[in-house]
Amino acid sequence: MTQTSFTQYSDHVRWIMVETSHAGNIGSAARALKTMGFAALHLVRPREPVMHTHPDAVALASGASDVLADAKTHDSLSSSIQECAVVLGLTSRDREFGPPALPWADGLHLLTDALQSNRSVALVFGPERTGLENEDLAYCTHRVFLPANPVYPSLNLAQAMMVCAFGLRQALLEHPAQASANADVSELADPTAVAAMLDHWQAGLEAIGYLDPKNPKKLMPRLQALFARSRLRKEEIDLLRGIAKQMLLRK
Repeated sequence: MTQTSFTQYSDHVRWIMVETSHAGNIGSAARALKTMGFAALHLVRPREPVMHTHPDAVALASGASDVLADAKTHDSLSSSIQECAVVLGLTSRDREFGPPALPWADGLHLLTDALQSNRSVALVFGPERTGLENEDLAYCTHRVFLPANPVYPSLNLAQAMMVCAFGLRQALLEHPAQASANADVSELADPTAVAAMLDHWQAGLEAIGYLDPKNPKKLMPRLQALFARSRLRKEEIDLLRGIAKQMLLRK
């Protein structure tokens, strides 16, 4: 694969940092991404609105100031992943609910399949201290863990991004453009559409008395996990929203 061909893919990969606390980590992440040929850095609710211009970020970027300058800031994760077919949430914590868990190697296959179908993808990294919260992980199509030392799986934020950037670069260089084995990935609904459908369903279930808003228990997280495993298509989202609309009409 030529560098031009690689760039066609890399432009469709979003690297998302959620609620980053240390400006130096943003700079180090920018350096890691540029070294591996990526550039689309997105910051969701950083501790300070202009952390990517902080002197620590600029210093640790070490020549990747262009990646910092082009970084986009968002108020919500949902706005940063619009039109992404695959959204991988990087986390080492096990969760009772949420999207299905995958080893990193399987996550790479999903990313390359989507990119070869001309779809955008995203990799999401949580805050340094706590990692991704369930609310943000719910927007991910899958949660992915890196095969680190099980006794000490902790990685610095920028280190984790470098590992993923290197792995994805190698996967794309080793598998040049070809028809995707999962050609139907282009028909999958993006996570923001799924989240909007779930909100619609919650309103509908409350309208028919199936969901008590004062005592919701774990119904919505269970539905979210169910739909995440199903990998819904665009037309299925329309079908499910049609059902929710009918539930609301019965209110």
